[in-house]
Amino acid sequence: MSSSRTTEDTYEAQNDQRLDELHSKIRTLRGVTTDIYDDAERQHLTLDDTGNAFSSFSTSLSQSSRRAAQAFGLSGAGGVRQMRIILYIVGSFLALWLVWKMKEIWWVSESP
Repeated sequence: MSSSRTTEDTYEAQNDQRLDELHSKIRTLRGVTTDIYDDAERQHLTLDDTGNAFSSFSTSLSQSSRRAAQAFGLSGAGGVRQMRIILYIVGSFLALWLVWKMKEIWWVSESP
């Protein structure tokens, strides 16, 4: 009987030890799960903030393009035609190029 009781005590001790190990693993798993949940919540908030920032930027950009179109007369009736604006831009670049070339000619002629 004594031998039977000792065996039962040994099994009981092993079960208690394994139960403690299992409890420790469950606590670790719970901690990891909590960390994952907290990280997911932080990322969710970051994504929401980023989405709001892009939405705000989109609204601001559309308002700016609308104001630019009004300033150049591209919107509404009687506005300046797109071809006229292109000609202004090309003419401006041509005028700048001519000024640059004239500056080179003046500098070369002024050198001794």
